[in-house]
Amino acid sequence: MKIDPKTFVHDFQLNICIQCGTCTGGCPVKFRSPLNMRRLVRESYFTENFSSISKRPELWACTTCSTCSLRCPSGVKNVELIMGIRNFLANKGEVPSTIRDALENTLLQGNPWGRFRDRRADWAKDLGVKIFGEETSETLFYVGCAPSYDPRVQSVSTALVRIFQKAGVDFGILGKKESCCGNEIRRMGEQALFKKLAKDNTALFKKSGVKRIITISPHCYNAIKNEYSDLNIPVQHYTQVLADLIEAGKLNLSKRLGISATFHDPCFLGKQNKVFDEPRKILTSIPGCDYIEMERSRERSLCCEGGGGRMWAEGGTEGKRNGEIRIREAVALGAKTLATACPFCLLTFEDSVKTSGLSEQIVVKDIAELVGEAMEVV
Repeated sequence: MKIDPKTFVHDFQLNICIQCGTCTGGCPVKFRSPLNMRRLVRESYFTENFSSISKRPELWACTTCSTCSLRCPSGVKNVELIMGIRNFLANKGEVPSTIRDALENTLLQGNPWGRFRDRRADWAKDLGVKIFGEETSETLFYVGCAPSYDPRVQSVSTALVRIFQKAGVDFGILGKKESCCGNEIRRMGEQALFKKLAKDNTALFKKSGVKRIITISPHCYNAIKNEYSDLNIPVQHYTQVLADLIEAGKLNLSKRLGISATFHDPCFLGKQNKVFDEPRKILTSIPGCDYIEMERSRERSLCCEGGGGRMWAEGGTEGKRNGEIRIREAVALGAKTLATACPFCLLTFEDSVKTSGLSEQIVVKDIAELVGEAMEVV
C-alpha cells in the first residue's frame, strides 16, 4: 500500500510552513514531534510507504494537545497531520500492540479498556439515577468510559449525580447503552471506528429524545460538541453547568473546606475549547478555598500527557514526566490541593504524586469532588 505524500502536503498545509520552530518550542513532549513529522513526510516523496514511521517514538508520544497547531503563525495542521499518519498506519495494522488492543476493545465492548458493557452503569446502581429507555428526561448526563469504569474517577461521577440531584437538575444516563465518545479513538488513528461511534451515538441520542448533553470529560465534550457533524444538540462540560447553577443560587455551598488550591487547565477544556472562567468561578465560590493561580495557566497550561491515546501507549517520552513537573509547580506555589476537571488529568496527576513522593504535601481532586464536599453530599 503506497501513500501519496503530495496529498499530505496539501491536506495539512505543509507547504506554508515557514520553519520558525514555534511548534517544536511549544511541544510538551520531549521528541518535538510536529517538526519531525513534517520532515518525515517531505522526505517520503521517494519512498514506497510510511511503515518505518510506525517505529518512531515521537509519532506515538504526541498527546494531540494542539499547542503546536494553535500557536502556528502559518496555520499548519500539525495535529491533523500526526493523526493522518496514525490513520494510515492503523489501516495497515502497524500500530503499537497496546494501541491495537484499545481499539479492538472499543469495537467489541464500547470502551478502550475492554470492560464489560453490561457493567458500565454499576457505579450508579444505588443512586436513583434515571436510565434512558426506562424513564424519560431531556438532559443526558454522558458519563464516559473512565468515569464509568475506573474506581478513582467513579467518585467524580457519583459526586456530580448527587450535586445535580440536590440542585434539582432533571437528567438521565444511558446506562449500558452508552459507548465511547471516540475522541481518543480518532486521535489514535482509527478514523473509521470514530465515524461509526459518532454515527451510532448520534442516532442513540436522537432516538432517546435528548435535548441537552452534559459531559464529565473534556475529551467527550470536545468530540461530541465539535466532531459529531450531524448532532445539533447543545453540549456542555459539567463545569459550565455548575457555574450556571452557582450563578442561579441553586448550589448550597455551606461547608468551609479550609484548603489552598490551584487549578490545572485540561488541554481539551481550556486551550482547545476556551473554557477558562467557569472552573475558576466554581473554585472561588467554595467557602474556605484559598485559590492560587498557576503561572502556566489558561492557554499556557502544561499538558499532563494523558491525551491522544497516551493512556494506552507505552513509553514515548524521555526525562521527567509532565505530571510530576506540574505537581512540583503546584507544591512550589504553596497549594495543598491541585484541582482539575478531566479524568485523564486526575489519574495522571495522582500517579505523579505517588511516584514523586509528594503524597504528604498535596492531594489531587476533581472540581466536582470539592463542590460535593462543600455541599456535604460526598
